[in-house]
Amino acid sequence: MTMLEEMKAEAALQEDLLQEDAIMDDELAEGDSADELFEHFAITVDKGQKMLRLDKYLVDRMEHCSRNRIQMAADNGNILVNGVVAKSSYKVKPLDRITLVMPYPKRELEIIPEDIPLDILYEDEDMIIVNKAAGMCVHPGCGNYTGTLVNALTYHLKDLPLFQEGDMRAGLVHRIDKDTSGILVVAKNERSHARLAKQFFDHTIHRRYVALVWGNIEEDEGTITGNIGRSPKDRLQMYVFADGSDGKHAVTHYKVLKRFGYVTLVECRLETGRTHQIRVHMSWQGHPLFNDSRYGGDRILKGTTFSKYKQFIENCFSLLPRQALHARSLGFVHPTTGEDVYFESALPADLQAVIDKWEVYTASRNLEE
Repeated sequence: MTMLEEMKAEAALQEDLLQEDAIMDDELAEGDSADELFEHFAITVDKGQKMLRLDKYLVDRMEHCSRNRIQMAADNGNILVNGVVAKSSYKVKPLDRITLVMPYPKRELEIIPEDIPLDILYEDEDMIIVNKAAGMCVHPGCGNYTGTLVNALTYHLKDLPLFQEGDMRAGLVHRIDKDTSGILVVAKNERSHARLAKQFFDHTIHRRYVALVWGNIEEDEGTITGNIGRSPKDRLQMYVFADGSDGKHAVTHYKVLKRFGYVTLVECRLETGRTHQIRVHMSWQGHPLFNDSRYGGDRILKGTTFSKYKQFIENCFSLLPRQALHARSLGFVHPTTGEDVYFESALPADLQAVIDKWEVYTASRNLEE
């Protein structure tokens, strides 16, 4: 291979890596939590291991992991030994099975504090509930190094230790896609961060989304189950492995809110939180999200051939230049009080405008018929 060919191959490889970063960092999972933001470890203790404190044992066996970081994970119930929550002082025994979840270490990327207005629905000493606008990335990544939610949070929470170290994942316990609007919870300190992360990891968070999808869904409610992983044909898309041979277990529950004949307004409840879960699950079922360019919803999939109808759809696409998906509500246990809390976000103007247009269009069709 010539030097020029080697350079071309390296450039192609780097492009692949950039594309992977783009999907994993900029177009993130609806409610995605530990799968993307947290490291998972599983260790089986050797047969000849002498009894040793759990934190000391893990520090000796895990690279670049401080004792303080391990103790924090233990204090928040994120370390299990043989399936039972264990303290740092637990004495490790031969053949113990240790599993733990910890936030990824900081990535080397400068976070520039930016005075970007935030739609804050609630805030206390432990957390902040933000209503993210469509078009805003959650955190910096390939091609989006400024103007993100983390840049805004780093400015608005600059007096808090968690947001003073330039960590691109500071406070994040879940994320939503760049062009998905809606509600997120952000932790304001390490303790809240760990406790909220545990709830996402355990799938005990209640997350509901509103989506406008193509087609008339037959059942009033149902469940979509199918493993989700990266598409073998397109690295920028996720894919449902129906036979369960690959990907990660994913479950989406849906309920019809309104039928418009050619499109359906649905509420989706996430049992898991995989990258693009609602978008790829709905597309797999033959109901891509309205104007979802990545999964085929940005063209006319149902309806008439009349030019008037075509113009109507183009007008809708202009009003809503993104996938029709909104993270409407979030319910969980407060990290400090232990009380159940629930937050809801109203539909954004662009999505509501398109729904209103479909209301009018459907009513006029019924009158004509």
